[in-house]
Amino acid sequence: MTADSPMLKPWEGPHGGIPPWDRVRVDQFQAAFEVALKIAADDLEKIANRTDPPTIENTLLAVDAAGAELERLETLFSVHTGNLNVGPIADIERVVSPKLSQHADSIIQNSRLFARIEAIWQSPGLRAESPIRQRLVEDRYQSFVRQGAKLNAADKLKLTEINTRLARLFTDFNQNVLEDEKRNVTWIADPADLAGLPESTVAAMAGAAQERRGNPDAKGDWAVTNTRSSMDPFLTYADNRSLREQVWRNFYSRCDHGDRFDNKPLIAEILALRLARAQLLGYPTHADWRMQRTMAAKPAAAMELMMRVWPKAVARVQEEVADMQRVADRESVEQGALPIRIEAWDYRYYAEKVRKEKYDLDFNQVEPYLQLDRLVEAMMWASGELFGLRYEPAPEFPVFHPNVRAWRVTDQGGQVIGLFYLDPYAREGKRSGAWMSEYRNQQHLPLPSLPIVSNNSNFVKSGEGKPVLISWDDAVTLFHEFGHALHGLLSSVDYKAQAGTRVARDFVEFPSQIFEHWLMTDGVLQKFALHHETGEPLPNQLLERIRKAAQFNQGFGTVEYLASAIVDMKLHTDTTGQIDPAEFERRVLAEIGMPREMVMRHRLPHFSHLFSSDSYSAGYYSYLWADALTADAAESFEKAPGGFYDADLAKALRDQVLSVGDTIDPAESYRRFRGRDVDTDALLRKRGFPVE
Repeated sequence: MTADSPMLKPWEGPHGGIPPWDRVRVDQFQAAFEVALKIAADDLEKIANRTDPPTIENTLLAVDAAGAELERLETLFSVHTGNLNVGPIADIERVVSPKLSQHADSIIQNSRLFARIEAIWQSPGLRAESPIRQRLVEDRYQSFVRQGAKLNAADKLKLTEINTRLARLFTDFNQNVLEDEKRNVTWIADPADLAGLPESTVAAMAGAAQERRGNPDAKGDWAVTNTRSSMDPFLTYADNRSLREQVWRNFYSRCDHGDRFDNKPLIAEILALRLARAQLLGYPTHADWRMQRTMAAKPAAAMELMMRVWPKAVARVQEEVADMQRVADRESVEQGALPIRIEAWDYRYYAEKVRKEKYDLDFNQVEPYLQLDRLVEAMMWASGELFGLRYEPAPEFPVFHPNVRAWRVTDQGGQVIGLFYLDPYAREGKRSGAWMSEYRNQQHLPLPSLPIVSNNSNFVKSGEGKPVLISWDDAVTLFHEFGHALHGLLSSVDYKAQAGTRVARDFVEFPSQIFEHWLMTDGVLQKFALHHETGEPLPNQLLERIRKAAQFNQGFGTVEYLASAIVDMKLHTDTTGQIDPAEFERRVLAEIGMPREMVMRHRLPHFSHLFSSDSYSAGYYSYLWADALTADAAESFEKAPGGFYDADLAKALRDQVLSVGDTIDPAESYRRFRGRDVDTDALLRKRGFPVE
């Protein structure tokens, strides 16, 4: 293996090069990483050993450009670990991840390199630089310090040992979740057990069963896979209560079975190591360390917002459960059946019945209008109306799976500004959920580079020749992830370290959450929510019912999310270093008054946001923090002359938020967009909760 490998070489083709998915050889990943790591280490040594005075160009930007081979290889490999984690990938990841962690530490702990960065930071000439370049230097210097650049040699060694071990634990956690999801499928053989399910869900279950036909555990013609996209519609519509319970238990007990895929021992070790690392770096807790570069800044600020909303959400859940219990009691009398008490596997099912009763809204009637392909067109159309973007299919681009599609993205003048990839369907070896990835960041300097971004989902394919119909919640998620994609595509900054989504964790969800609102607009629904058989648009009366019911079930949605976010923050502000995950989860939920009819959106044994990397650890609160911005911003669009397609507001959103990346403080970015600081009461108004 040499640097001439297609997996290491600069990407060829149009638009500054495109990912060479057709030239990836899985069996060569490990050898390629050995070469790439050596090249990256050599590049960084050359920078550290320079004798000329350090500058932003010859040091900071040089570091960003160093190891380009490794950066390209990591992009290719990360898609395989997230989207194609089959065959030898798991074993390769277990070998490679610790080496990547050690390499990252070697950069931070290079005293000669840090001395050059510190010299730039201390230089009187820095004050003459532009605010953007000053921010670049400040962020880089503080990042090195936060990650241990000033530790003594012995403590640097301890830190590397901790980070290396964490890298392995994160990989094992993620692989366990994938394996558990693969193993625990609910099979259905009796057509009577499909009662209540919409046709599209049954078709998706048949397709899932067909894909697993060779599985020796296959026990029926329909399969409910152990992912949220399969679980959610089944729990919402299936009349068979015992099967609902089975599907619910399969999903919420992932990696909590006491077997070799049980993640609780890994969690305990991860938490202990995180605390040890934070204290080694001079912080009282992992949360204090992780939140240094966020809008909230301190754990107390995040907890204050969460606990302001929590009691209102719990009170709403109590109202929702009372409504559902009345329906269940009435049905038991009408059917001559034994009464039931609402349980967690009943919540979605009876909530739908209450929704229909209160708002004459049955989402079974809506789903036939929600064709995945048309909604993909819709989100692109909306971005065109707002920002002048156009999408040209690029079927000639190589892709990593036949289901993946690619587009060139152009501006109003026809100039290509980026590339967009979409990987929409669930498959074995693909992690659950939905996410956005950046294959290449935008930059203007030192050489221009176009962004390449992707959206990844887990929709379940329908039977042969049938359109893929998705739920309303899944449609919201589709638009959410495209909001992240737009954040990457519309980036227009000089330096890739400040590009696109490289912003504070509790700000990055703002662009994605605000874009969710365009799903509900007339322009999208009247043009693209077309019945898959008749082609008729979603009836106006049905659309009005959807809008009137917008705040319905907000207790459920808020509590299941907030419970996860509060437990996350309490885990990472704990100072004992000895946590039993199962006991901790039970105790904290009891302390905060978790309704018995509900469960956390992500229970700890499969909470990948927290334990497959450091990414969202002590940061799951960020969705609520960003939603405070989102609710306030949405109100500005609602009041604007042009509504959600107001040209002036769309321009402000692009110019002050989407294009600026991390070149300015996010609070200032929001002020420039909105004209003032955020009004957090808008968050309560959005969810229909009382404002003090």
